[in-house]
Amino acid sequence: MLRALVLLLLLANGGYYAWSQGLLRDWGLAPHEQAEPQRLANEIHPELLRVLPQPGTQPAPPAAVSGQPAPTVPTAPAAPAAPAAAPGTPAQSTPEVAAASAPQGECLQAGIFDAAQADVLRRAASALPEGSWRLEPATLPGRWMVYMGRFSDPDQLAKKRAELRALSIAYDRPNGTLEPGLSLGRFSTEEAAQRGLATLAAKGVRSARVVQERVDMPGFMLRLPEADARLRAQAEDLRAALVGKALRPCS
Repeated sequence: MLRALVLLLLLANGGYYAWSQGLLRDWGLAPHEQAEPQRLANEIHPELLRVLPQPGTQPAPPAAVSGQPAPTVPTAPAAPAAPAAAPGTPAQSTPEVAAASAPQGECLQAGIFDAAQADVLRRAASALPEGSWRLEPATLPGRWMVYMGRFSDPDQLAKKRAELRALSIAYDRPNGTLEPGLSLGRFSTEEAAQRGLATLAAKGVRSARVVQERVDMPGFMLRLPEADARLRAQAEDLRAALVGKALRPCS
């Protein structure tokens, strides 16, 4: 019985193979063919397709036709890639990046100094780095003063001082040939000094007048063209030689 079962299976397999391959078509035994001719009519011919490049890109070389090889399009040599830094190695910046990241100094100046003051300042500034400073010629403008004097004796001077204190008017000593006397204010122009005199007259001052304390004269300006933080710290040692004139941004 086992032989019969094996023989039956062999016959069934052979029959299925003959049916699936259409060998029994003449006896009307064959699988149903599934075909859709209309799909073949609507098929797009791939040889008619053209791929357009995107704007700004280089078009691809044409495909080979009739067995001929496609032409070779020369390409520009690629720029050599920068070698990668080893792990733990600090990145090296280019000169352009280093220049952009370097701190920039600020131009500072102070003045104006007369010749004597400039000599003192020159000696003090010689301790700064070479080329970091310079004294430039400038004009020291004239100065006008509201002045009382000259007084003939110390008693008269003391009396005027007492009168000014009673009127709450500040005063100080003038310079040079205007001693002994009292300065009630210094001004950069004669017009400003006249206005100052009028204000004092309204407060009760009677014997004051406007004089020119100093005519226009040559002077000097201290300039630090590139004052970084380190140079500004070093310039603190010039405080005494600057005689109260502060370092300010260059105009």
